[in-house]
Amino acid sequence: MNRSAHPLRGVIAGSLLLLLLILGGLPASATATATTRELIDLTGRTVRLPAEPQRVVSLAPSITELVFALGRQGLLQGTTQYSSHPPAARELPVVGSYIHPDLERIVALRPDLVLATRDGNPKQTIVQLERLGIPVFAVDPRTLAEIMQTITALGEVLNAQPQAAALVTGMSERIDRVRRTVAGADSRPSVFFQVDAAPIVSVGEQTFIHELIVLAGGRNATAGLSPYPRLGWEEILHLQPEIVIITSMAGGHTPQGLLEAWQRWPQLQAVRNGRLHVVEADLFDRPTDRLVSGLEILARIIHPDLFPARP
Repeated sequence: MNRSAHPLRGVIAGSLLLLLLILGGLPASATATATTRELIDLTGRTVRLPAEPQRVVSLAPSITELVFALGRQGLLQGTTQYSSHPPAARELPVVGSYIHPDLERIVALRPDLVLATRDGNPKQTIVQLERLGIPVFAVDPRTLAEIMQTITALGEVLNAQPQAAALVTGMSERIDRVRRTVAGADSRPSVFFQVDAAPIVSVGEQTFIHELIVLAGGRNATAGLSPYPRLGWEEILHLQPEIVIITSMAGGHTPQGLLEAWQRWPQLQAVRNGRLHVVEADLFDRPTDRLVSGLEILARIIHPDLFPARP
């Protein structure tokens, strides 16, 4: 018999969680009212959470990264797989993937607050954690503006308001600098952004990357398609992008290998003109403040004449 399918497994797991509650394994601040406050999270839920969280578990790599950016990494007790930035995040205990977090591992870390995201975290996990008296504050960033809103909210939750304000101000200034610079461009070249290589996946309008392309002074070649369309070479040849930005978010490819896949198609305008660019996937695939660095890279690629060469 498959051990994972044993009928007693769910009963044992539930009993373990109940025992933790009875024995006081979960933090008292999860239920005490004198040391809690109510906030509305970014999915519209009212959450009662500790006034001063001490043990925090993050359920997404992007959230972990933002907690570090706010200087509150000392509160983190655990995170999910692929939490790779900054490098110190790799040393945290892992509680599963953000799509499949392990409830028992989370509870074993005795968090007084869990930070979750609507994009990926199972709703049932949030419900189960709250039934156990563990507050869950959820975020839902889908645009650069909403990322800045998320940073502000996390700053309030983690009592890092000055750090959050400084981070948001810096992001706003950098975004405005790019916007003002590309406003003087003579054209908006067509840009194909590859987010994965096998199969080739690009981006539609309801994505961070589409917003970055537009802000950087380009036109998204796949704007009218689904959020993450899969394309064959025949379709790409029909699109004839002027610039190709190449990443492989799933990994497993060298930069040279990614380039060579495109260089086999000299019929493409971007190939003929030498406008193929491999960029770091991490700067584009997570809703964090580092997306602004991705924006600056895109702007330099799309309009190199408008940005002075870096020393």
